[in-house]
Amino acid sequence: MIDKQELFAQRLNRYVTAMRNGKPDRVPIRPFVAEFTAVHAGYTCQEVTHDYDKAFDAVLKCCADYDWDAVVPNMVWVWTGLTQAAGLRYYAIPGIDVGPDVAFQYREPPQENAYMLREEYDEFIEDPVRFLYNVWLPRVSTELSPRPAAPTFRHNLALVKSAWAMANYFSALGPQVARMQNETGTVSAISGMLKAPLDVLADKFRGYLGLAFDLMEVPEKVLAACEALLPHLEWIALSGLDPAHNLPIPIWMHRGCVPFISHEHFNTIYWPTLKPMIESIWERGNQVLFYAEGNWDAHLDTFAQLPAGSIVYHMDRGNPALVHEKLGKKFCLSGGVPNALLTFGKPEQVREHCRKLIETVAAEGGYIMDASAIVQNDARVENIRAMTDATLDYGVYGGQPSSAPPPPPPADRARATVPAPRVGSGVCYPWEQKLKELPAITGDPALCRRIYENIDALAYVYIWHMVLSF
Repeated sequence: MIDKQELFAQRLNRYVTAMRNGKPDRVPIRPFVAEFTAVHAGYTCQEVTHDYDKAFDAVLKCCADYDWDAVVPNMVWVWTGLTQAAGLRYYAIPGIDVGPDVAFQYREPPQENAYMLREEYDEFIEDPVRFLYNVWLPRVSTELSPRPAAPTFRHNLALVKSAWAMANYFSALGPQVARMQNETGTVSAISGMLKAPLDVLADKFRGYLGLAFDLMEVPEKVLAACEALLPHLEWIALSGLDPAHNLPIPIWMHRGCVPFISHEHFNTIYWPTLKPMIESIWERGNQVLFYAEGNWDAHLDTFAQLPAGSIVYHMDRGNPALVHEKLGKKFCLSGGVPNALLTFGKPEQVREHCRKLIETVAAEGGYIMDASAIVQNDARVENIRAMTDATLDYGVYGGQPSSAPPPPPPADRARATVPAPRVGSGVCYPWEQKLKELPAITGDPALCRRIYENIDALAYVYIWHMVLSF
């Protein structure tokens, strides 16, 4: 049996070679399996959503039982223990709000009770972090006191419990990645978190209906809000990049595709406030995984203008042949196996689809096998097995697996320009303001500033991950 570290090195080389649009020994397999892991491991959706240790164990069981090259350490990303501690209104928790065998649900806010009102755009634009703490978080929480009410016992408890819960969860991910490598030789598929400003505005502030009306009636406010979000989302993205430059940072793309917004709004708002972040990430030698949920074929020519190798493009509802024609020479592609096929199809149908997909987009390398969208608990185990086996049978290029270090990103990368926020990125309450409240510093002022800003940044990370991750 091959040593687990040797197996890990081979899989890492195969995965990164494909993402650099090269040709490894075979097509790598990287399924984004979420609640499917519960099905395979014998858990309920409630168990893997509410107990992240069980979610981690379910991922490890899948890693041990399938010949996958890379997976996400926990694709059931929203830990509902944390969302319950914070009292977040926009999640329905398995086993509490919905059945224990139902995946967690996202609750869209009613247009008249959006989490940010139209008349609050200016306040948000002026200082997003202050708005998040003063207005948004109390509004989305059942526990926090809305202004101008005084904080209550439950308010204070919710802040402390949810902050500690987030710290515990994020601290547990590193050991989970190490377990994947050491116990099963499996690569962690992604690193970090990125979302487009317009998607964030729709998801967590205005709701889709509110945003749709705003785009038509106050587009200048939408643009200004997206521009205000941009540097903060970039800061969070850059803080989570893989320092080895091997793993991509994912962007979960959904509200900007056809038919949700017009071409005009894509060209004037969505893309101008997203592209600088992609360029900033690529400038540092890291790729962005475009997890293009829905059909983005109308924008392939725009994506093709990005620097070669800067993204990995994941296919959901798009036409694989067209995607390959438009993007395949510059970027690695992934996905393309319909989730409906994995749910309702037969194993032989899955095998045939994978064979045709490999022939269409993977002949010259630069392709990673995966389902079209995140795999939940409706996928059949025998169909996931068929997708895996078909890739191992039909996706062989020849040559021996290599455990050599994976290829590095190109050295020549253009510099990006991201506008500075009104209050600095990574900052909640600036040191300059805090300094005015302190007596004269008799010791080392640089030491005082460094420790203050490091701790202040923790509050910044907390509130933005409440927006982006939970």
